[in-house]
Amino acid sequence: MHHKRRLGIGVPQVTATSDCAAARDFHYKKYGKYVPIITDGGMSTGGDVCKAFASGADAVMIGSAFARAKEAPGRGYHWGMATPHPNLPRGTRINVGTTGSLKEILLGPARLDDGSQNLMGALQTSMGNVGAKDIREMQMVEIIIAPSVQTEGKVFQVAQRVGMGK
Repeated sequence: MHHKRRLGIGVPQVTATSDCAAARDFHYKKYGKYVPIITDGGMSTGGDVCKAFASGADAVMIGSAFARAKEAPGRGYHWGMATPHPNLPRGTRINVGTTGSLKEILLGPARLDDGSQNLMGALQTSMGNVGAKDIREMQMVEIIIAPSVQTEGKVFQVAQRVGMGK
């Protein structure tokens, strides 16, 4: 799970969001009804949020980030969805810790440098870097989906005995 924090949302999540956004846009052109896309799944950093909007999301679900807030009712615990349990209603209870206030997590200032605080500041910075004045323009930015050198690309390095695969 630690690699998700470094890499952000993975290629399948970006692909699912962009595919849904394309279907939404097609539906809007054909029927005149806009259906918002909410991306959910493993997002806990500002970079994850930025990638979701750049992939076409209208909104994001960021449960684990909010679970880390001092004000959260779970007091640093979050119900993980990935591992079902027959005796628990939604999954396994995981300790995500308490890292700051809800204000720090959403608006900063960030006291940690792992991207888990000041989520809106990260989104504003990203939008500024790509020249997007609003979420609709952020949804239209060009993105490149590429494997991570630390994970997917390693198979090629190992096969060729170069770089980190020596």
